[in-house]
Amino acid sequence: CIPLLCRSPSLSSQPLSSSLSLFFHFPTSLPRDVASAGSIETSLKWCPPFGPSFLRFIIFLGKFDPLLALNILSQNFYRTLCNPTKRSRMLRTPHLYDSNVAKFPLFASPHSSHPVASCTLASPVLEMGLKWNKQASGSNQQGIVRKACLSFHNAGKSAFTRDGAKHSTANAYGQRAQERVLEEEAPQLSESSSSWKTFPGQAFPLGVSEVDSGINFAIFSQHATAVTLCLSLPERERLGGLDGGMMELPLDPNVNKTGDIWHICIKDLPRSNVLYGYRMDGPRGWHQGHRFDSSIVLVDPYAKLVEGRRMFGDTTKKLSKFLGTYDFDSLPFDWGENYKLPNIPEKDLVIYEMNVRAYTADESSGLDPDIRGSYLGMIEKIPHLRELGINAVELLPVFEFDEFEFQRRPNPRDHMINTWGYSTINFFAPMSRYASAGGGPVKASQEFKQMVKALHGAGIEVILDVVYNHTNEADDANPYTTSFRGIDNKVYYMLDMNNNGQLLNYSGCGNTLNCNHPVVMELILDSLRHWVVEYHVDGFRFDLASVLCRGTDGTPLDAPPVIRAIAKDAILSRCKIISEPWDCGGLYLVGRFPNWDRWAEWNGKYRDDLRRFIKGDSGMKGSFATRVSGSADLYKVNKRKPYHSVNFIIAHDGFTLYDLVSYNFKHNEANGEGGNDGSNDNLSWNCGHEGETDDSTIKAIRSRQMKNFHLALMISQGTPMMLMGDEYGHTRHGNNNSYGHDTALNHFQWGQLEARNNNHFRFFKEAIKFRQAHRVFGRETFLEKHDVTWHEDNWDNYESKFLAFTFHDSSEGDIYLAFNAHDCFITVPIPAPPVKRRWFRVVDTNLESPNDIVPDGVPGIEGTYNMAPFSSVLLQAK
Repeated sequence: CIPLLCRSPSLSSQPLSSSLSLFFHFPTSLPRDVASAGSIETSLKWCPPFGPSFLRFIIFLGKFDPLLALNILSQNFYRTLCNPTKRSRMLRTPHLYDSNVAKFPLFASPHSSHPVASCTLASPVLEMGLKWNKQASGSNQQGIVRKACLSFHNAGKSAFTRDGAKHSTANAYGQRAQERVLEEEAPQLSESSSSWKTFPGQAFPLGVSEVDSGINFAIFSQHATAVTLCLSLPERERLGGLDGGMMELPLDPNVNKTGDIWHICIKDLPRSNVLYGYRMDGPRGWHQGHRFDSSIVLVDPYAKLVEGRRMFGDTTKKLSKFLGTYDFDSLPFDWGENYKLPNIPEKDLVIYEMNVRAYTADESSGLDPDIRGSYLGMIEKIPHLRELGINAVELLPVFEFDEFEFQRRPNPRDHMINTWGYSTINFFAPMSRYASAGGGPVKASQEFKQMVKALHGAGIEVILDVVYNHTNEADDANPYTTSFRGIDNKVYYMLDMNNNGQLLNYSGCGNTLNCNHPVVMELILDSLRHWVVEYHVDGFRFDLASVLCRGTDGTPLDAPPVIRAIAKDAILSRCKIISEPWDCGGLYLVGRFPNWDRWAEWNGKYRDDLRRFIKGDSGMKGSFATRVSGSADLYKVNKRKPYHSVNFIIAHDGFTLYDLVSYNFKHNEANGEGGNDGSNDNLSWNCGHEGETDDSTIKAIRSRQMKNFHLALMISQGTPMMLMGDEYGHTRHGNNNSYGHDTALNHFQWGQLEARNNNHFRFFKEAIKFRQAHRVFGRETFLEKHDVTWHEDNWDNYESKFLAFTFHDSSEGDIYLAFNAHDCFITVPIPAPPVKRRWFRVVDTNLESPNDIVPDGVPGIEGTYNMAPFSSVLLQAK
């Protein structure tokens, strides 16, 4: 690190001590463009003689003959400065990024209107022990010797400036830069040095990576014309606050760019606790699809961790910024010597859709407040999942999102807190506010792995609900630019180029990710691989997956590249991949989703047909039979299997199971949209009264109906999925779109579970266990004629609401099922059991607990059975 030093006879008369304090003189004859305020910068690149070996030689020589060392140094610099060619090359590149060495600008003297020369710091010299100490300086208009130095005792005390030449009066911590004196002391390298040597860097991998020469940053932008890396090194105890200044390093497109990837490598940057983002500039033509805004610091799409506010729902930090961060200091996570993946066959899955935060956020969870609503909180409640009997959890989005996105501006929803998480900021980073005690992103990453490890140890797989159809950045009317929009809107989003480059909206959320663009497709694949390799997740459910079946202009594709790539990817080959086969643009692909014999689907037709039949709609008997037998009309094609139909009656959006049998109409007034949000077509029946009632007859019908739905789900061919809270009858009081309520409306109510443990919950868990104990319900292949007998000879009777059938299993015994959706009793003829076997009643939903389900069965069922209105029966041949 050498100050701008010119050969001058006056130096020979200056006393030089063996400590080699470097005094330097600025003669008045220096060219105006060199000596002008704010423009003097130098680096080893500008002065070829000053390589690391040369500098080490000078320092070594100075210990024995400082005058000789200084003369050699000054003459080498003088040759460079006086050579017109070399001087021209030195001066015509005034920007920071043209050097492999980080440079600092002039610092204005607090005592004079004249500038004091800046110094360029580089790590090789830091290793020699040079240190900048605070000291006042004198100045002289005639160019007398000036002493200057910088202190780098604390990280961030000097800031990289955006233009590489001008320096703000305040540095990253708001402290005024001051003039210093350069001194030598015993070799010592400050851990938090604010000066780093930089290299051009490498284009891959994208994001932040640790390489031999330092920390590498790489980001894609095809249309950006200027990219600036922004860095902040907050003190460890201040990591929650992101309001301080940032160091900025402009990237030179001639040096720091390969193709469409911008990159830089920084030596000696801390290996953790660094926040970073990018400023991007480029064409401003909205009609061309561009949305560049260099005033915004953007989150790296490939950031593996994201820092924001620390506590979920902390209103004091409602407008917190989000920045990328990284952690190369932590040891690799210990998965354990005996750890293994569950690898549960798809035919055996029973999926439990749930929200990490809502599962334990309520006080009734009994957990320490520090872990309520966290990954660790979920670990504490794994025993409940095991008791229920499910073997896979489908987690609502756990990628970083902003729960306060609705409160950034006045609007009808500005009282809402996003608790579902379908508004992704970054596709690689786990939701940091699900860490315990506000621990931040590194802790969130570690605790997410702890959660996965604990669930796997309990024999439960982890499926993530992923949202690659849109991001949090909203629409053009009220944009929330945090990343993709400002990095390269034209690449990352679908645009209508025939309508002034406006965003296309097939997601219903204002924007649509351009999933089949090669760059975006690779982002999606990299993200999925990251969650499988780094976090050991077992599968993914793709929200509004029909969006991923659209081309860059929104046109539906028969063979979408991204869907095929996911199905064929080697790393993802062990994963369950499940589509929600529709979008908000009307692309309904249930049974027709491009699949390559790998993709499963949320079977929306199963949900609708079962709701209609169970509630007593006419003409639904045939459809009900088709759905419970595996939806062969939809999935018996090529090599698809019954388990590719994910059967569900209830999901996170829509009514809960209790509300499905308690409300005819949605009641979404609390959402602030005048009841205009949420579906109006719920296929529900309130059993005779809208909402809560004390009528015992209505309550009894509701109880039976919930059990009827659950039993039908558990005996159906295919993969069953249920919603968190339905096992005790959770209610949202008729709200069928409760995404914005961080309250008991969504939170699991552990007190209600306890109160209903011996009736409603008992039925649900025993029905799940019965399914898992009998392989007749989880077949690898579709039913053939010899596998099932339909006790029906009047399929065309439109008014018939009764169906009975027998699944045949010679080894475990036949299973007889009957569903009565009439509002009256029916005397049902029972077929003869197989030879040497008798019928045992396992389920009758009309009976009170514990007789409603008896796993071992009750004998004595012969001839006929009298079925109550709205009830179902299961018999087993033993």
